Amino acid sequence: MTLPLFSTTEDPGPNFAGLIRRLQLPVHPMVATATGASPTGGGPGDFRHGTTVVALRFAEGIVMAGDRRATEGHSIAHRAMEKVFPADRYSAVAIAGAAGPAIEMVRLFQTQLEHYEKVEGVVLSLEGKANQLGQMVREHLPMAMQGLAVVPLFAGYDLARQTGRIFTYDVTGGHYEETEHNATGSGGRDARTTIKLGYRVGMARDDAVELAIEALYEAADEDSATGGPDLIRGIYPLVATVTGAGFEPVPDDEVAERFAALIERRRAEGRQP
Repeated sequence: MTLPLFSTTEDPGPNFAGLIRRLQLPVHPMVATATGASPTGGGPGDFRHGTTVVALRFAEGIVMAGDRRATEGHSIAHRAMEKVFPADRYSAVAIAGAAGPAIEMVRLFQTQLEHYEKVEGVVLSLEGKANQLGQMVREHLPMAMQGLAVVPLFAGYDLARQTGRIFTYDVTGGHYEETEHNATGSGGRDARTTIKLGYRVGMARDDAVELAIEALYEAADEDSATGGPDLIRGIYPLVATVTGAGFEPVPDDEVAERFAALIERRRAEGRQP
């Protein structure tokens, strides 16, 4: 395929979805709404759902975490689903809702940010990234009305402001900045309550990671769709930080140790782990 050339009036610029639309290339059904096509498929039936994800600010940036369980109706469909992804070097996105469309949206979002940087020669601002994701969620609304709703959680390190920022979304594409923390998904209410009780402005990295892990643990204790630590299979929630140094996953060994310590503390307090 040769490099496409456009006139000044037809050039899609840094918009990757606009480029696909201009070239009239075939698209995956999950990407159809973002490129202007019509969604396909019948009723949703039983499809996989991702559940609880959280994000909170600390002194150097943000922590984002998500459990690993995916459900189909009342059944566990997958025990090790990934719900926290790097959007680019300085931002992360976590997903809740219909798993298939959510993962496709993340992939398109990652490609869009990379495409923008290659075309413009600069990194899109964090607020611009949040706006771009909001537009993708809004274009997904027809599928959301069919029961395939996607509700992402976006956060990153703002290089201009030198601080971490968190954005939440609704199914219409509306996005709202959170000053300190938030959580979404079926266990989001319980996770938010835990974070509210333990959150402090200017927390250290280790304290913020610990609080995110505790929030997911409490959410799993109350919400059947949220997966807690699976000690037998060695499956633990995904946790990552985004700072001025970029996106960095928290090592699995560290997450496992923190969960083990949390369970031991609960036993020592006379509480059921």
